[in-house]
Amino acid sequence: MELGNKQRVFLELLIRKERKEMLNIGKSIVKFRIPILIISLALLIPSAIGYFNTRVNYDILSYLPKDIETMKGQDILLNDFGTGAFSLVVVENMDPKDISNMRQEIANIPHVKDAIWYDSIMDLSIPMELLPSDIYEFFNNKSQDSTLVAVLYDTSMSADETMKAIGDMRKVVSKDCFVSGMAAVVTDTKNLSDRETPIYVILAVILAVVVLSLTMDSFIIPIFFLLNIGFSVVYNMGSNIFFGQISYITQALAAVLQLGVTMDYSIFLWHSYQDEQKNYSGDNKLAMAHAIANAITSVVGSSVTTIAGFIALCFMSFTLGLDLGVVMAKGVALGVISCVTILPSMILLFNGIIEKTKHKPIIPDLGKIAPFIVKFRFVILILFLLIVGPAYYGQSHTEVYYDLAGTLPESLDSIAANKKLDENFNMGATHMILASSDLTAKDAKDMISEIKTLDGVKTAVGVDSILGPAFPKEFLAADILDNLVSDKYQLILVSSEYKVASDEVNAQCGQIKDVISKYDDKAMLIGEASCTKDLIEITNTDFNTVNAVSIGVIFVIIMFVFKSISIPIVLVSTIEFAIFVNMGIPYYTHTTLPFVASIVIGTIQLGSTVDYAILMTNKYKVNRAAGMDKKGAVTDALAGSVQSIIVSALSFFASTFGVGLYSKIDMISALCSLMARGALISMVVVLTVLPTFFMVFDKIIIHTSMGFKPKNREVKLTYSQDSSLETQHL
Repeated sequence: MELGNKQRVFLELLIRKERKEMLNIGKSIVKFRIPILIISLALLIPSAIGYFNTRVNYDILSYLPKDIETMKGQDILLNDFGTGAFSLVVVENMDPKDISNMRQEIANIPHVKDAIWYDSIMDLSIPMELLPSDIYEFFNNKSQDSTLVAVLYDTSMSADETMKAIGDMRKVVSKDCFVSGMAAVVTDTKNLSDRETPIYVILAVILAVVVLSLTMDSFIIPIFFLLNIGFSVVYNMGSNIFFGQISYITQALAAVLQLGVTMDYSIFLWHSYQDEQKNYSGDNKLAMAHAIANAITSVVGSSVTTIAGFIALCFMSFTLGLDLGVVMAKGVALGVISCVTILPSMILLFNGIIEKTKHKPIIPDLGKIAPFIVKFRFVILILFLLIVGPAYYGQSHTEVYYDLAGTLPESLDSIAANKKLDENFNMGATHMILASSDLTAKDAKDMISEIKTLDGVKTAVGVDSILGPAFPKEFLAADILDNLVSDKYQLILVSSEYKVASDEVNAQCGQIKDVISKYDDKAMLIGEASCTKDLIEITNTDFNTVNAVSIGVIFVIIMFVFKSISIPIVLVSTIEFAIFVNMGIPYYTHTTLPFVASIVIGTIQLGSTVDYAILMTNKYKVNRAAGMDKKGAVTDALAGSVQSIIVSALSFFASTFGVGLYSKIDMISALCSLMARGALISMVVVLTVLPTFFMVFDKIIIHTSMGFKPKNREVKLTYSQDSSLETQHL
């Protein structure tokens, strides 16, 4: 796969032309550095306005595909019944008259469609025991002196109006009242996320400063790195206003992730600038122009795989992936632009201060470990073979959970309320059935009766069962009737003893669907449990899709970059092994992960850390092309890459580790912990396993890749312990 002489000359001319164009861009950026900084500062204003006006969506279930039955049913519930969400308020130790007064206060809260209790149906002077026994037991627990008030909202579960109504309702109810349900969970998620998100950024910045202070040669340059990334983060978050809204997961993770994956670009520019200062002593502007030219070529190339990893998330049917993927891909692109425009302008403007604060890096050059790693390559290979099997088994058997309330701390009001609902009423999920309003009373009663016989069904309530056979429908108040019957549909509520996202409730959903289809083939089962069942099925497929797309796209990118068939296999296999180890650890530590983590971590880790492997591969290629033998080429490539890879991995680790420790939202905490650990695992694997692969597969690599064979076969270069190259004439 060697190039001919004419092809080589043409390629070299093309490279020179491209280099000249990049240098001209660099010179222009240097020339207009002051206007660039002024424009950059001015752009912060509209970006900040956009950031504060971008709506945040706290309802994860809303990212399910709109064309599935459960989502269509939710729309019907809102459009035909005017009900977008509901809560069950658990009331303890209250007098019936006080409950009635409280219910009326709740009903008067804006966007509360109705608050339903016994006094909505009967006068308080009539004994509650006249209600059918299953209805009475559904709403009352005499032994606990507890009752339920059903609250309906006229806006959707995650609507701002619904969340405000829940906040207002909590002010109305007494201390012995507990507001349960997903709408309350979403409200608490918002409150907790809004409190924690600024702290995530502060933690990421502090830990990044610590890492950079240990690895950089200037006390002040880390500040400019963070300012530069801060500009691109604000631009990224502000431009999200064009999407209308983003998820709270994206809102919480975007800044720290962008900091972690784009810090490399700033470090590369700084090191390139220092190298060029030696070539153009006394002319910092020309040195920076050349550094920018180098950065454009290298940083853009490096960012492609990272962007590809995030773009792969957009192929998820569960559109939370699209939300996170687009925002992060945009953030990486903006990070590249700011790195070659804003950061050079800052460095040149404050060059004097930077030079005065220079010092020797605290962490020494670790390139001396390279000969040791290469020497013990067979030990590393044996360890790899011993670990890869258990790692793969572990990652494929790691337990995940889908209960969205389970991602939150038990101290939250909604979680405490859900627990109280389970304790007092043995109530888990609440199903809703949308059946045809033309269904006869007999068929409706028969269907409800059959549903009641299913395992785990506590009770089922429809318009024909509320008052029992002794009372006609006309006895129901008009507003109660409107809540249960529309022109096209009638609503039937089913109370389950099983918890949302459990295997039992998922099986129960299937059984209920089988029953209702016998009476009405167009009937729909909706509710949190049904949505979560769809979530499980959809995300299982998404996991395979996202992995295949990310591996495929990054494989193709590496193949074209190195013009090789074997290099993509070696590099992707290396990082996939690191992913197996990272995702396999929870299995052996008996840790259950939130479902999102199992889908997105592999893609993010692959896209963000394959750059470590690409950096070393570039050096290995140059060395082999220069005539070094395989051992010398690998050792020198490893020695020249160690420091950069360690700094890069530690930066990624620093930006996510603190968030993983601090966050009380398990979905965010788990994601950040996995990313932090994944960065370190990828670092270790690239520094040990990849050189071993190069040594083992060198012959295959040089014969299946362009540009790896030496042009001058009469010269042989070998690696020396002091990092110098020794020349041997063959």
